[in-house]
Amino acid sequence: MKIGGLIRGWYEKNKRALPWRQTSDPYKVWLSEVILQQTRVDQGLNYYLAFVKSFPDISSLARASEDEVLKMWQGLGYYSRARNLHHSAKVVADQMKGVFPDSYEELLQLKGVGTYTASAIASICFGEAKAVVDGNVSRVIARLNGVDDPVNSNRGSNIIQSLAQELLDPEQPGNHNQAIMEFGAIQCVPQSPDCPQCPLLEHCEAGRSGRAVDFPVKIPKRKPVKLWMYFYILFNNGETIITKRGTDSIWRSLYQFPMIESHESSSDLEIMEIHLNKLIPAQKHRITMISDPILHLLSHRTIHARFIHVEMDSWPQPLPSEWIKISADRMGDFPVPRLINRYMEVAKI
Repeated sequence: MKIGGLIRGWYEKNKRALPWRQTSDPYKVWLSEVILQQTRVDQGLNYYLAFVKSFPDISSLARASEDEVLKMWQGLGYYSRARNLHHSAKVVADQMKGVFPDSYEELLQLKGVGTYTASAIASICFGEAKAVVDGNVSRVIARLNGVDDPVNSNRGSNIIQSLAQELLDPEQPGNHNQAIMEFGAIQCVPQSPDCPQCPLLEHCEAGRSGRAVDFPVKIPKRKPVKLWMYFYILFNNGETIITKRGTDSIWRSLYQFPMIESHESSSDLEIMEIHLNKLIPAQKHRITMISDPILHLLSHRTIHARFIHVEMDSWPQPLPSEWIKISADRMGDFPVPRLINRYMEVAKI
């Protein structure tokens, strides 16, 4: 039996029952693929179900506000995925009369849809013979063929894509793509794969040589930039202050408490006096709590955060233009970064 047939045979016996596998609706397949980028299935499943319940079709997603979409996305991270999802939904609804593009090349025209997502939708929903290559597939192909080129280099990426296309069954591309992605997620895992029980062992260069963990080869990522963020939670008569992040920063368009950012750690004195004086000069206040440092890891940043609770006697007049005054019990209505959401849950804000 050919390698592709072995993978598909394994898939029929071992595949997980996931809702997006029960449909060929391109909207739902697209939604699942976007959610599962950079996200584990066990985490992404509840988000998928929530999105489908709130936005059952592309028109309902297009009609939603950006804040509604970002709030629904809260906790998944990589918020550009949500913004691109929303933007493309509006394009399909408004410019394409709600008809989803039905070919690989047309799908690539949607914002946020790259070669992987376009291949997945085109193959699963429309039977187009386009091989998907995500992290799981890349690992399977690299191990099978002993690819020594880094898979995150241009040359390595092109090699993997070519080999994946050769392996694809053009008669059932959607089923094949789902099978090889699942095989990488469950069987050909990154650490300690069970090679002796793998149906591809005799065909796999890395498995036969006992070098599975050496593949795929990758160019090391850049060391994350360290940032210190000091969030000031200002209270006065049941109200608090939030701000909306700009379009050229991390957590774009999300809400946060007024914040001082630094590339080095600040002392408690700086936190209580110097930073705070920049935010509320000459305003009477008292600090009621300073949180312990909280470490928050992003792909390119390591954030050290602290939250400072401040009771105000009154608000500055006028309020700074970027400040938004709201009732403190409405904080949960606004989409905020996961770091802030987690703190709010613990601190019961």
